[in-house]
Amino acid sequence: MNAYPLLEKIDSPDDIKKYSLSELEELARELRGFIVDTVAANGGHLAPSLGTVELTLALFSVFRFPQDKLIWDVGHQAYSHKILTGRRDRFHTLRQLGGITGFPNRSESKYDAFGVGHASTSISAALGMAISRDLCGRRNEVIAVIGDGALTGGEAFEALNQAGDLGKKLIVILNDNEMSIDKNVGGMSEYLSRIRLDPQYNRAKKDVGNLLMSIPHIGDKAYRTARIVKDSVRSALVPGSVFEEIGFHYIGPVDGHNLSLLQDILGRARQMDGPVLIHIHTKKGKGYLPAEQQPNKFHGIGVFDRKTGECPKKQGAPSYTSVFSKALIELAEKDTDLTAITAAMPSGTGLKAFGEVYPARFFDVGIAEEHAVTLAAGMAADGRHPVVTLYSTFAQRAYDQLMHDVCLQNLPVTLCLDRAGLVGADGPTHHGAFDLSYLRHMPNMTVFVPKDEAELRDMLATAVKMDSPSAVRYPRGAGLGVPLSETFHDIPIGKAEVLAETAEGQAALLAVGSMVHRAQQAAAILGEAGIAVSVVNMRFVKPLDTAVIDAMAAGHSLLVTLEENALAGGFGSAVAEYLMDSGLAAKTQLLRLGLPDRFIEQGKPAELLELCGLQPEQIAATVKERLK
Repeated sequence: MNAYPLLEKIDSPDDIKKYSLSELEELARELRGFIVDTVAANGGHLAPSLGTVELTLALFSVFRFPQDKLIWDVGHQAYSHKILTGRRDRFHTLRQLGGITGFPNRSESKYDAFGVGHASTSISAALGMAISRDLCGRRNEVIAVIGDGALTGGEAFEALNQAGDLGKKLIVILNDNEMSIDKNVGGMSEYLSRIRLDPQYNRAKKDVGNLLMSIPHIGDKAYRTARIVKDSVRSALVPGSVFEEIGFHYIGPVDGHNLSLLQDILGRARQMDGPVLIHIHTKKGKGYLPAEQQPNKFHGIGVFDRKTGECPKKQGAPSYTSVFSKALIELAEKDTDLTAITAAMPSGTGLKAFGEVYPARFFDVGIAEEHAVTLAAGMAADGRHPVVTLYSTFAQRAYDQLMHDVCLQNLPVTLCLDRAGLVGADGPTHHGAFDLSYLRHMPNMTVFVPKDEAELRDMLATAVKMDSPSAVRYPRGAGLGVPLSETFHDIPIGKAEVLAETAEGQAALLAVGSMVHRAQQAAAILGEAGIAVSVVNMRFVKPLDTAVIDAMAAGHSLLVTLEENALAGGFGSAVAEYLMDSGLAAKTQLLRLGLPDRFIEQGKPAELLELCGLQPEQIAATVKERLK
């Protein structure tokens, strides 16, 4: 028996328009079941997508896609969109190597109007499309869907500001589910809560309007006059009306799971001139009880049991994130100047536990990485030592703040970059592939790259004692299972660790971070083939241990650099520059191994490493070939 009879008949958004309201409501149930089945087997962003099923159906039943343009912010909530736009039969390949991506992707479908993955971009992109539309004389609609979490990002406000000023025809749908990954924070979150909890403002506005319009002869004039003084009424009932003040028609809050109401409101918004903001209230995880009860757990989740919602218990070594979390709490006990900052990721970065132990010294700024870094700079300028913990891919957004506000002033801020390197199924928008490249050219910055979780502890302890900027980058997932000391040990700044040195060696493998262990495995393979290899844990990308490079260049015919970072401008480039500047390049061969100059797709980390030629067997084979 076909579990999804209505869904099986849909190949494009146009098919949605053929269904009655009752059929669409049944289709919503089928969509939720289909999404839960697939994510249980593959992992993915379950709770956000379950919350936008009715919204997606309403959009597709009212608008004409792809003539009209739909931009999903981040894209966590776009699984229904993917399924209904011709990707149903491939949805089982979600986030797998060679499969469909976890986020809207312009190269994947004509219905994906804009590629996304990072927050707060949708309104800017939508406004750009609206401007282009008007310049070309077209009449299509442009719709942006943004979550209340993404609305904490500064770019969203910059876009709202200009959209209100230009007055372009544009529809912004604010999907308010009170969460991003963790519970939302900040003034905007409080503001939206007041609107949700104070619906009498909207009722009062409607009732007053109806009353005035009913007055014979002067009703219409009285209503227009009343609009001029509506601010005082609104202020009395709901403090402030941000969206109307900057030029938007505001509609809401609206039940985001009432399909008929959504269709009606979207149809009305389509007829309105100028920018419109529709505020809908949805439930994250809607329709799947475990996700409703634990929306943060099911925001982004691995494989789980569909019946119970339980994930398989992970065995083995603790994760780098958990080791970092415990180490920072231990360090903060003795150093009261330590503070911790994150951008809407307290759980993902391991700082939630820090916030529970030291609530006065923990700050979640929302999805605002630029603010997080300059906030830290302000704390550092006043005598604190802040630790800013971000996913590597999101730290890219704060490049200027790191350069201008931290490094230029040589302030003691420690940047901890979780999920560095290839992160797996989230794909190119989330790989931490570029941090070594953009950090190492920042003056005054020290860049630590631990080889294992024990070295992470010691590097963190060393970094927070520094009076200058520092960064510690470490990978996603479990550590190597090495013993962890109860005490911390200082690591000499800029000094490498020689793990294996062979007299009369043919090659020296200079590795950083996650590649150190693979370099050791590759060296063992080469040793079995009679090729003598030395291995060095370089530890630092900046400053480089040039003395150890000199020694290895003197004793080996080939130097090999290994990094889980883009080759362009990364660790290998730093070694190449040193060899050239020191005059050693003329007599020393150099082989750089790392991530190629392209965006790496999604897949299991082991698959992606193999795709990049970075598994130990591949490293050994490449070195052997070069030595010939």
